[in-house]
Amino acid sequence: MRFTKMHGLGNDYVYVDCFREPIPDDPAETARQISDRHFGVGGDGLILICPSKVADARMRMFNADGSESEMCGNGIRCVAKFVYDHGICQKTSLKIETGAGVLSLDLEIVDGLVERVRVDMGRPILEAAMIPTAAQLADKQGRVVDVPLDEHVQFAIADDWRSQSALEARLTCVSMGNPHVTLFCGDVAAVPLSTVGPVLEQHPIFPKRINVHFVEVHSPGEVTMRTWERGSGITLACGTGASAVCVSGVLTGRTDRRILAHLPGGDLELEWAENDHVYMTGPAVEVFSGDWSPPVPAPARI
Repeated sequence: MRFTKMHGLGNDYVYVDCFREPIPDDPAETARQISDRHFGVGGDGLILICPSKVADARMRMFNADGSESEMCGNGIRCVAKFVYDHGICQKTSLKIETGAGVLSLDLEIVDGLVERVRVDMGRPILEAAMIPTAAQLADKQGRVVDVPLDEHVQFAIADDWRSQSALEARLTCVSMGNPHVTLFCGDVAAVPLSTVGPVLEQHPIFPKRINVHFVEVHSPGEVTMRTWERGSGITLACGTGASAVCVSGVLTGRTDRRILAHLPGGDLELEWAENDHVYMTGPAVEVFSGDWSPPVPAPARI
């Protein structure tokens, strides 16, 4: 199987051009094998670039654990770059079909190749039942905005990290086609993400699991965030997550509608515009291509 490794701010995936390659028989198992950073190609997951009846291409995304996700903001920028750079559709404005609907993307071309992409991420989903989150989290408007953490989640770990990170211990939930929870804190570097992330991701109040983001606000127009991604763990960037953080900042009165988000892998520009759409702008990078075959099981020992 021919593949291409690409990343958006270090959020890396293995991409397969299903215009030219057959779709894997078992994409979930292929994702688990090929994403392994020791025994496979390595990445946060597998993304299939497929023909579409309603758009220029269709994106199917599988996390490193094999679960299929609706959307990936960094991934869709790379899909747009691949579609343009590899001649599938050389328009500077593309439409890509995803599990969260058809999204519009504007490409910035430098020396004939895509360098950055602006994605119309659509309208955020704020209704608790549609994110989804548990009904008891919702306010009278049906939203989950600044809900006290301790009323719903008990951590089986020491509490000293809360004071070290100046965690405000409140949940704000947004869906950008996939579910996100944001927690604001004073020192994002002090959060033990590998411990806290999976507890929140898999907590029963999030019936389809959730992407977890801790955010430090520097000014109304600038934040730093760290992410525990549903199905992949700690990642260097999350585009849908940064979009959700932008919305969460506005809902809680902490940020403006336009922000610069610093992620471990680099920066994204976000805007929750007056038309209620969120716009995300960032780079897309192709790393290398190759051929991959599924591993042959080792013979049983006698």
